[in-house]
Order: sequence, then structure tokens, then C-alpha cells
Amino acid sequence: MPATACFRLLGVPPRKLVRAAHGKGANIILIQELFEGYYFCQAQREDFFQRAKPYKGHPTIMRMQNLAKELGVVIPVSFFEEANNAHYNSIAIIDADGSDLGLYRKSHIPDGPGYQEKFYFNPGDTGFKVFETKFAKIGVAICWDQWFPEAARALVLQGAEILLYPTAIGSEPQDEGLDSREHWKRVMQGHAGANLVPLVASNRIGKEVIQTEHGRSEITFYGNSFIAGPTGEIVASANDKEEAVLVAEFDLANIKRKRHSWGIFRDRRPDLYKVLLTLDGTNPRA
Repeated sequence: MPATACFRLLGVPPRKLVRAAHGKGANIILIQELFEGYYFCQAQREDFFQRAKPYKGHPTIMRMQNLAKELGVVIPVSFFEEANNAHYNSIAIIDADGSDLGLYRKSHIPDGPGYQEKFYFNPGDTGFKVFETKFAKIGVAICWDQWFPEAARALVLQGAEILLYPTAIGSEPQDEGLDSREHWKRVMQGHAGANLVPLVASNRIGKEVIQTEHGRSEITFYGNSFIAGPTGEIVASANDKEEAVLVAEFDLANIKRKRHSWGIFRDRRPDLYKVLLTLDGTNPRA
């Protein structure tokens, strides 16, 4: 089962990269988070809410449905969702026949210099979901979700055979010396290895400058999209300067046998994990 990550500089049409990935044999194609334009969450601006659109009838989703059906590929489509007076960082899963399998809304919403998503997005209310596509059962989470091992485990417990993380991450406007790229990669490699599943991370690249309420804000997105195998090994990776299409092929049946024989799900002790239902390690939520 070939999977792919494709990421782009602003101005390069995502459909061009989807076609390129299909040409390389990809069946499941992951574009980065909020790929319709620049990463607007650098600023808290009222006018940016105009970018949100309802899920049903969303023009980008409809175009990607047509493309998925034409090429016979699976495409998770990231978008800024408006739902009455709520707003979400969402992703629609398009199957290879163009059908819409459903919606996931980002669960963990960051808030910090350059990444002020809490201004725009409500916390997701869908819970972690697995989608059965033509080629595999996929678990899809979004960017900041990727730092939480609980999310990855929840998806694989529900049967996910591949984990997909569309992303927008780069430099930190408040600290030019902070570079999280290797940390970012190692965390997700750990998810792959801990759950014995392949993992795909698709990040944007290039410098984006936005006028904020406090002046100019600049982020250089560091790319480094990658595909990891089921022991956390990186099997394909990109750099931080050029758009790229990465493709890797996995034998999911063989990986399933290895996952089952390794014992990491057989030997789980959910009865001992109640502390995970607390915020402070001592007081379980009712």
C-alpha cells in the first residue's frame, strides 16, 4: 500500500502535487494543514474569520472529491470550518471513489507567539476517529495533536493501520534560536514505534510574513516532511527548501502480524491507566 506526503511552497497548486504523487504510485496522499493559503494564525485578526466556510458544500472539498475520484486516491482535506457560531481546524477524509467519509476536528489547540490558534478555533468535539478507506484504515490527527501519545494510541486502538498528521510548524517568532524540527520528528517516530504502524507527516515550507496587531510576524516553516515505518525508522524524508513528493510502500498485512506478535496491545493494562483521565495526576474527572 503506497502512502505519500506532499508539501508545498505557497503558490504551488496542491492539485499539481497530488497528481505528481499519483504518478509515483501513491494511493493515500497527505497535504499539509490549512493548505488553501498562508498560515493565518500568526495574527489575531477579525478579518481572517472570512476564510472559514461550512463543511457541507465547501468548494475545496468538492474539488478534491472530483480529483480523488478521477485518480482513484484517498485525500484528507484540511480546512477552516465554520459551524454556525463555532469554528474548527478540520479535515474531511475523501475516499478513492470521491465519497466523503466524514470529518475530524482538531482536538488540541495551541496558543503561543506565531501559533495563536485559540483565537480562531474551538477545541474539536469529534473525538479521535478512524476512517476505513479503500486502501487502509487511517487515523488522522492535526499538527499539535501529534505531540500527544494518547491521541496516537487512541487511533491505533480503534484499528488505524496508518497515522497521518498534516502540519504547519516552523520557527518561533519570539526566539530565533529555537529549532524544534528534530524534536518534532522524534516524537512522531516514537508514535510509530510504540504502536507498530507507519506514520506520515506533511509540513509546509517557506517564509510567511503577516501583519499582526503588534506589527509584522514572520515564520520560516521547516518542511522536513517524512514517512516513518512501524518501528519508527524514517523511510522517506524531504528537506526544508523545496516542495517534494515522498512515497513509501508498506505491507499492512505483514505489519499487522508483527504488531500482534510483539505483544504491546496484548499486555496493556487499562485498569492501571486511570491517572490519564486527570489533569494533575491525582483527581480523576467524574
